[in-house]
Amino acid sequence: MSEKAENSGLTDAQKARIDRNRQKALYLKNAKLVAHPYAKSVEEGEKSVIKIHGSRFVDSGGGFLIEEEIAPSGEKSNQAEASEEIIDDAIELPVTYDECLECADKFAESYLMTFFDYPVCDKCRDSDDKHSLITKTDAKKEYLLQECDLEKRDPPLKFIIKKNPHNVRWGEMKLYLHVQIEKRALEVWGSEERLREEHQLRDEKREKTKIKKYNKQMKQLRMDMRSSLFDRTTKASHVHNYGPDTYNEDEDTYTHTCLTCKYVETFEKM
Repeated sequence: MSEKAENSGLTDAQKARIDRNRQKALYLKNAKLVAHPYAKSVEEGEKSVIKIHGSRFVDSGGGFLIEEEIAPSGEKSNQAEASEEIIDDAIELPVTYDECLECADKFAESYLMTFFDYPVCDKCRDSDDKHSLITKTDAKKEYLLQECDLEKRDPPLKFIIKKNPHNVRWGEMKLYLHVQIEKRALEVWGSEERLREEHQLRDEKREKTKIKKYNKQMKQLRMDMRSSLFDRTTKASHVHNYGPDTYNEDEDTYTHTCLTCKYVETFEKM
C-alpha cells in the first residue's frame, strides 16, 4: 500500500503530527555525537586529546579512549611540526652588548650594570674595594651630600635596599655604589681640595658649638650652686651689708661677708 493511500484516511492534524515526527527523526539522525565531557571543544576534523598520568589518549567519541601513537624514529608528529612552525615564526630580539670599563670586553649582562647602570662585567667586579657599596648615611656624612644630590640631581643615582645587619627591626638600608658617590661629590664640590676645606670648616664650627655648649652648662651649674649671686630679680635691688673685716696674714688681704646673702668679698687695703 502506497504512502498516499495510507494518508488518505487521516485528518489534517494527524498528518501534521506525522510530518513533525519525521522531521525530528531526520534531525536526530544527522545530529553529531555529544563530545566527551572531559575533552576540550575542538574544531571540526580535529581529535579530542586527553592527558592521563602523562600519557596522551584520543577520544573516539564512542565511549572509549585510544592511546595516541608515537611517531616512528625519523618521522615528526603533527605537534612537533607545529612547534617548529611556532619557533620559525618567533621574533628574534636584538641583544645589546656593553663594553667593560676595566677589561674593554663586550658583555650582555652583569650585576653592576643591572642594579647600578655601571658598565663593568662580573669577572672584573671588585666588591671589596673599587666597587664596594656605601650606605646613604655614610655617603651624606663622608662626602657632605644632601638628599637632593642623590635623588634629584640628574641622573638620580641607583641603589639597592637591604635589611640592616645590626638589627632586623631597624629600617632598611639604601646602598649606593662607592665610585658613583665619589663622582657625584666631585660634581657638587668641584674638587677634592674644596671638599676637604668644607670638612675642616664644619669641624671647626662643630668644635666652637661644643665649647659654647660646655660653657653654657658650666654657667648653669655655677648658678645652681650660688643661686643668690645670679638671681637677676634681686641683684639690682640688693645692697650688701658687710660685717667686720678679717685680715689674712699669708696673702696680706682682707675679707668681709655680707650679713644678708653671705657673699664673701676679698680686697686689699692701701
